[in-house]
Amino acid sequence: MDTHVTIIGAGLGGLTLARVLHVHGIPVTVYEAEPSPSARTQGGMLDIHDYNGQLAVEAAGLMNEFRAIVLEGRQAMRVVDPDGTLLFDEADDGTGGRPEVQRGDLRQILLDSLPAGTVRWGHKVTGARALGGGRHEVAFADGATIVTSLLVGADGAWSRVRPLLSGLTPEYAGTSFVETYLFDADTRHPAAARAVGGGSMMAPSPGAEIFAHRESGDTLHTYVVLTRTPDWFAAIDFTDPAVATARIAQEFDGWAPELTALITDGDTAPVLRPHYTLPTGHRWDRVPGVTLLGDAAHLVAPNGEGANLAMLDGAELGKALAAHPDDVEAALAEYERAMFPRSAEFAGFERLEAHGTGPGGTTARALSDVITGTDH
Repeated sequence: MDTHVTIIGAGLGGLTLARVLHVHGIPVTVYEAEPSPSARTQGGMLDIHDYNGQLAVEAAGLMNEFRAIVLEGRQAMRVVDPDGTLLFDEADDGTGGRPEVQRGDLRQILLDSLPAGTVRWGHKVTGARALGGGRHEVAFADGATIVTSLLVGADGAWSRVRPLLSGLTPEYAGTSFVETYLFDADTRHPAAARAVGGGSMMAPSPGAEIFAHRESGDTLHTYVVLTRTPDWFAAIDFTDPAVATARIAQEFDGWAPELTALITDGDTAPVLRPHYTLPTGHRWDRVPGVTLLGDAAHLVAPNGEGANLAMLDGAELGKALAAHPDDVEAALAEYERAMFPRSAEFAGFERLEAHGTGPGGTTARALSDVITGTDH
């Protein structure tokens, strides 16, 4: 294949695609807005599923590296009532069906597997336009432009590539996370640490839930999930951590203190993360020379599948391009035919993953649905 592939976005999906293309000897460049790999923390834990995310790791030829970063025991999961009563407690069975890794560690093994210079850091895309014949021009914030005959948007919820294919933009999904961390929890926050246990813990309740996950060491990462309007959150001054913490904790008045401590005793300022979604079944007509993957293609509210699907998208697109070295359009059409129904299948899952950072998963989702009486 002579065509040089241009990927916008160095998230897990874009990097998986880049790695699979590299394995098959296909030249690729990734443009990323962040100035360096360490420009920001990459979020918390990911459970990488054996039916999608791990398939992508296999296609990338990185299973040994992946196994080396798995945090043993973190598949354990428990469900508690708001009063702290234990409703369900599932140990890590060691099967590896959904092993947990730190998102940053997973991103790093993908970066380390690529030749130096594959990722061009500090390249924030401001727009893209069609030039005809399947070629596109990409413009960057510094005024530079590039022209490519194969453009892949792996640039997330607010993709600058998506307008080439679709006029739709994400809409608020009705829920938001408020994120906090507790460090050295076993010694400094023992009651909360006992409540969370060795893996993940969920305390579901209609409209207000607490999810927490034990990350590497004894760090507890908490996701407070609230079904509230954007205006409700806008009325909270998140620039004042004490005020924001108190207001969020107020929504859990009467809950067990070991649960509310996950909010009130946070060692970091609370961070608001609203959820956005594209319509279920979002798709587009084939446009020569361009496609999307991951959240750019099929953004949904956090459900435990987003990062896994993005990686599988990248792997499947890479394999399709390798299988059709002389016919890029056949490769893109094959990829999209499979990607559209695959992403739609998981769009109804409504339990947490925080765009790839949360403790959810299909087991947790199903249990939470039963406990809260929801039906997806």
